[in-house]
Amino acid sequence: MARILLLTNTRGASAEVLPALALLQHQVRILPAEGSILVDIPEVDCLFLDGRRDLPAVKSLSKLLVSTGIGCPLILITTEGGLSALSVDWGFDDAILDTAGPAEVEARIRLAIGKLQAARIETDPTSGEIRSGDVVIDEKSYTAKIKGRALDLTFKEFELLKYLAQHPGRVFTRSQLLQEIWGYDYFGGTRTVDVHIRRLRSKLGPEFEAIIGTVRNVGYRFSTNPKENSVIDSLT
Repeated sequence: MARILLLTNTRGASAEVLPALALLQHQVRILPAEGSILVDIPEVDCLFLDGRRDLPAVKSLSKLLVSTGIGCPLILITTEGGLSALSVDWGFDDAILDTAGPAEVEARIRLAIGKLQAARIETDPTSGEIRSGDVVIDEKSYTAKIKGRALDLTFKEFELLKYLAQHPGRVFTRSQLLQEIWGYDYFGGTRTVDVHIRRLRSKLGPEFEAIIGTVRNVGYRFSTNPKENSVIDSLT
């Protein structure tokens, strides 16, 4: 059973947006299709975006969701007539007709989640290594390399890089990072996170500093593709 988030401005249950979804045994949560949900987006396995109406607004929201790194597959719900307006630059992972049956909806969810999991970090439990793109982190020796080059990191810089690399594409607020890396009993401010991010980027070097992107008014995210975060940083 997957955790599903449905973004729609249609009032009522999911049965009105994608009827087949209501027939499946998934946990479905419904929130408004607005950019404000990114401030406190719940952790889910798959996100459905209602794209049956107001396509320009849906296109903008889809791009915003992808650029800020929602950390899960994005499936667009559309009508037969709306198919002709869709294009790859919207950023969604898959599109499905609102008339699709339960078997198709279930398959789309399973394949989208499986594809993302296959592309995520590879962890070898015997070696203690975390691999994410060109980054290799050895938890046993507390060392990190990028494209074979060893990084001279402090303990907190190492923990920060490791935590971000373990959740590629997901956006974390400064407060979240402060709690995860420094702990709840740390009395310093969130400025500490900014300082360590700046130092970490400096040690990653010009070629790879963009793997840690800044998401305006939210926080930071890790991406195995530096170009993705370069685009985000240019918008902040």
